[in-house]
Amino acid sequence: MLKLSKLTDYAAVVMAHIARTPDQLFTASDIADQVQIPKPTVSKTLKMLQKSGLLISHRGAQGGYGLARAPQQITASDIIDAIEGPFGMTECSQEDTLCDLQATCGVSDNWQRVSLVIRQMLSSITLVQLAQKEPLQLNWFSGPPADNPAVERKQMEIPLVALSSD
Repeated sequence: MLKLSKLTDYAAVVMAHIARTPDQLFTASDIADQVQIPKPTVSKTLKMLQKSGLLISHRGAQGGYGLARAPQQITASDIIDAIEGPFGMTECSQEDTLCDLQATCGVSDNWQRVSLVIRQMLSSITLVQLAQKEPLQLNWFSGPPADNPAVERKQMEIPLVALSSD
């Protein structure tokens, strides 16, 4: 199963919370109270997001954390990269990585392609979209087939999927 860490999930929650009022500064305590994530976890997340350049910190009595750039300029992949590091489906799908099986593998090129498509999709989702209550509308999901770019793209709502307990 592909799964992001809880810390990455929390980072998205924190960033979405800040993005809803991007002109305001937030303290770790304020965010922790408002999003119901423990303050030490919020503090750790804020520091990682600041270190990656997604947040800025202002010191002083009126200080706090704010977005380093407009929420429409921050993507889901930016948040994931800040916490997890660069995304790759497999070890070989990350840049400058060598594998003992590279000469005989036969699937690494396709894993790299899959990783690229997922990265492109994550890079197309802005923080504004993540922060909204409405379902995501993604053009690429129902986009034209690669062999027929003249076909018109349609927006598709991404449905919520019920997880089975099998």
